[in-house]
Amino acid sequence: MPAAKPLESQKITVAGCGDMGLPMAQALITAGFDVNGYDVRPLEDFDDFANNMIDDVHLIQQQTDILISIVRDEPQTLALLFDEQAVFSGEHHPSHLVISSTLSPNFITDLNAKLPSSVVLVDAPMSGAVMSAETATLTFMIGGCNSAKDHLKPLFEAMGKAVFDMGQLGAGMTAKVMNNYITAATAVATRQTLERAAELGTDPTKLLEVIHASSGQNWFASNFDEIYWSTQNYTPENTMGILEKDVRSSLAPFGGPSSDLDSAILKHLKNL
Repeated sequence: MPAAKPLESQKITVAGCGDMGLPMAQALITAGFDVNGYDVRPLEDFDDFANNMIDDVHLIQQQTDILISIVRDEPQTLALLFDEQAVFSGEHHPSHLVISSTLSPNFITDLNAKLPSSVVLVDAPMSGAVMSAETATLTFMIGGCNSAKDHLKPLFEAMGKAVFDMGQLGAGMTAKVMNNYITAATAVATRQTLERAAELGTDPTKLLEVIHASSGQNWFASNFDEIYWSTQNYTPENTMGILEKDVRSSLAPFGGPSSDLDSAILKHLKNL
């Protein structure tokens, strides 16, 4: 790992300032870090945060020490790093890359091989959805070399309430996609249960109270009213679509769906 400047003197860019990335960048600024945001959307979309947004990739290459990527998926990650925006295409680039998108663990391994040898890669996906990003109470799962994880830990603590060191590079992503597999299963089960209860004349709101206090308790049901996407119908572009992507990411190391449960979760997500 290259010698690092003190973290408080390093320039951070958060790439992908959407529902999750924007409040994460704001939390870092609140904690006193030097942070810019980057997004393919126009600056006027960011209201008061526009002054902290940059729209020139060359500025990332020239001025950023730590790039935190929170773009949607693997194609957007490749576009940011190597293809369209191509942050790592020139002589100058960030010294540290943090991947906080939810991607396949296999992708992290392949990505590390593509990066310049001087770049330190850490996988740091997070859990908690938008409500936790807005309150800086996310849960992070970290993979990478110990020195890099120790150096960057204050950033994760500024954005979250829990930081789990999972071990080697890719282990954080493995933890995240396995966690999201369970989230998808409970989301499908909860939605189907509420629909069936309504058909039988039982108040779904009261049933959610019972679930929260009983053996069926799960994060999706307990936070149903706070999760903005809890009642979404599936489209590839919305959060249910992202959850489907995460399930597929968890299955990628095994060559795709390998059990009836895998196939059923994917099928029922798309039928929501």
